[in-house]
Amino acid sequence: MAYGTAWKEERTEALTRLALEAGFRAIDTANQRKHYFEAGVGAALGTAFAAGLVTRGELFLQTKFTFVDGQDHRLPYDRRAPVAEQVKQSFESSLEHLGTEYLDSYVLHGPSVGRGLAAADREAWRAMEELARSGRTRYLGVSNVTLEQLELLCGFASVTPAFVQNRCYARRGWDREVRELCLRRGIVYQGFSLLTANARELERPAVARIAARARVAPSALVFRLCAALGMLPLTGTSSPEHMRQDLAALDLPLEPDELSELERLAG
Repeated sequence: MAYGTAWKEERTEALTRLALEAGFRAIDTANQRKHYFEAGVGAALGTAFAAGLVTRGELFLQTKFTFVDGQDHRLPYDRRAPVAEQVKQSFESSLEHLGTEYLDSYVLHGPSVGRGLAAADREAWRAMEELARSGRTRYLGVSNVTLEQLELLCGFASVTPAFVQNRCYARRGWDREVRELCLRRGIVYQGFSLLTANARELERPAVARIAARARVAPSALVFRLCAALGMLPLTGTSSPEHMRQDLAALDLPLEPDELSELERLAG
């Protein structure tokens, strides 16, 4: 399970440190000041390393390149530069923010267009491939991507994505089609907004019944289902208690029929 650091602003450093103390060893962020405070993540990592709480080698660190349209005025690169140069500038800025010499995963935060892929997307991915081949990032990924876009990306990429990170809706079969393509391609699917995107489904009687039987909160059932589906779930909770509960949910004992019922929540 990864700890997601979006929308935390001045609380980012403290909450990231709490997540590390709770046992998280995968941190997700982005060099997009509009929704993330990447430098706050880096500050938390610095104090955690200094205190001996965790070493860099024990940590999975993932951040993202975001196109101009997804940014506000606080850009981590020169908007006039070619896209490939923007990728490099954003990457260098991320390393500085995070106080690291390499990344475990570098993610394209989303294609520049809603359908298909544009020339800018291919240019960005080629620049990311250079970073992967140089060993400065161990893996590449893509976020907020449709099935069509993922198929196109896999079709031209020489370094294929190791991760896909999407908002995951129960009413869409937990992004079944994209997950199936990921499974065929050996790509790890990362699901986010697992609770906020499925608030209505979590109010279903079936969820309440299974949660009562297992003596857990409904949120625990979602994270357990994700593990059963082969997903890497993200959580962004601000509660230390919920951080520990979310991690523990991955090993929650549920019956196969209960997992099947949760998978069919949208039905």
